[in-house]
Amino acid sequence: MRFRLIALVLLIICFAGCRDTNTQKTRVTDKMGMDQLFEQYWEERAKLFPLDATQQGDYRYNHLLRNDQTQSFRDSLKTFYSTYLSKLQSYKRDELSGDDRTSYDIFKYEMEIQLEGLRHNQWMIPFQQFWGLPLTIGQLGSGESFQPFKTVRDYKAWLSRVSAFSAWTDSAIVNFKKGIGNKVVLPRPLVEKMIPQMRDMATSDPEKSLFYGPIKRFPSDFTEQDKKQLAEDYRQVISTSITPAYSKLADFLEKEYLPRARRTTGISAIPGGKDTYAYLVKYWTTTDKTPDEIYKTGLEEVKRIKWEMEKVKSEVNFIGDLKQFFEYMKTDERFSPFKQPQDVINAFKGIHEKMEPKLNTMFGRRPKTPFEIRQTEAFRAASASAEYVPGTPDGSRPGIFYVPILNAEDFNITSGMESLFLHEGIPGHHYQISLQQENEGLPKFRRFAWYGAMGEGWALYTESLGKELGLYTDPFQYMGALGDEMHRAVRLVVDVGMHMKGMSRREAIDYMMSNQAISSEAAEAEIERYMAIPGQALSYKIGSLKIRELRSRYQTALGRKFDLAKFHDELLKDGVMPLNVLEDKMGAWAAKQRK
Repeated sequence: MRFRLIALVLLIICFAGCRDTNTQKTRVTDKMGMDQLFEQYWEERAKLFPLDATQQGDYRYNHLLRNDQTQSFRDSLKTFYSTYLSKLQSYKRDELSGDDRTSYDIFKYEMEIQLEGLRHNQWMIPFQQFWGLPLTIGQLGSGESFQPFKTVRDYKAWLSRVSAFSAWTDSAIVNFKKGIGNKVVLPRPLVEKMIPQMRDMATSDPEKSLFYGPIKRFPSDFTEQDKKQLAEDYRQVISTSITPAYSKLADFLEKEYLPRARRTTGISAIPGGKDTYAYLVKYWTTTDKTPDEIYKTGLEEVKRIKWEMEKVKSEVNFIGDLKQFFEYMKTDERFSPFKQPQDVINAFKGIHEKMEPKLNTMFGRRPKTPFEIRQTEAFRAASASAEYVPGTPDGSRPGIFYVPILNAEDFNITSGMESLFLHEGIPGHHYQISLQQENEGLPKFRRFAWYGAMGEGWALYTESLGKELGLYTDPFQYMGALGDEMHRAVRLVVDVGMHMKGMSRREAIDYMMSNQAISSEAAEAEIERYMAIPGQALSYKIGSLKIRELRSRYQTALGRKFDLAKFHDELLKDGVMPLNVLEDKMGAWAAKQRK
């Protein structure tokens, strides 16, 4: 407000003759103030979400673990988002430059969607089998994730952080119990998966614990005295804090929660569930599409992709229907050539090498962040999907493509290895997230933002680039890619089907298996994932369809002026954003290309 008063005084003094100059000064001054607002917001956010800060390479709060299970914490979030929304609205959007308007729109959306989320009762389900703090803590404590273990200070910071986990578990149990009282509980099959996860983390011998991993990998410059003291401290915290916390969670889930877990599948079965699902659809797709619209799109996409699959089946001269073709691809020995996990990792590296020469034709900007492929840790592999964990902007930690390999001899190449690498690795998540984080010209709330519709939509869109990148030359690999695309289309049907249309877990598994080459175990894990995090699975297809729509639109509108590398660079350079904001941004880019 002070800045606007100064500008007003200058305007009065100069009268009409200074109008243009003073308007520019007002804009510059407001712009500076908005930058400061964003910076202040990010500083406060880092303290509220110290795990996020650590993942983003801000190590000031590596010792902190907030208890986000308390009412006071949720109240603080409400105040936090409300305050910054109010501050943002003091700026005049129409007077901002194009990029600043984009920042304004993203920030406004973020504050509003977070405030809306706080009005729902999701806090009564603190975690589930797919993600949540008990699993994240295991990843961090193993020393194989984004928590650093390079200095004595790092080791001590982790001791401080993990010591707060016990209080978190106590509060989580309180919230689970409140959920029981309000009939806001998880489906029984999910709870059955959670119990062994918690048991596996509670080891009687601290030196055999996952959390003892960093002690086995001390940096070479540590003194013997430091090593001895840290080893003792880690054994102590594992025995007296970590193991009891996991045991308490396991006992509670098994003895108190499981008997009260629900037999229903979808979230609409709990009080307020339909409204919660509507919110989650909006949150994950960043659109106003209704569940019915998304369900219809899913059915149409399943039909289209199935036709493409029939064409591949004919190309390889397979006699039989699609279901028989799927079974052939799942069971024929020729499609499972691997003996050791490293064989699988090497195959993914070969995919990268094959497409490397083509990448320069499709991207003008490529990330500086290093990239690695690793096998998913054993403790979470059974319930994990392949995933990408971002690196740090300074490159000190690489971006990592994790591949769960329970048995290398069962790893099937027709599962879509090429499309999987495009999605989770290059040019999917690694390019998008790394380029976003490396762009120091963006406000930090944009450099480290995540919107699944654009982020996962981009990754799914990159799967469609396979032929342009020299992949999918083997019809069975292309069939795998179609299977992956079908997988995302099926998600639209089963996610809405389970959560809004009464589709059962069994019916969803059967529908998935009838439309793609997937084992019953994998289908079960996937369907239970959608049961655990309603709406998240919708983001992929909705986002990719929008990106493909934009590419087609501007290829037609710009003709010879359309450059695919420039289109991709523009799409990625400003990071993820809600889809309507992305559409406005790309429209402005296309208008410049016409000139």
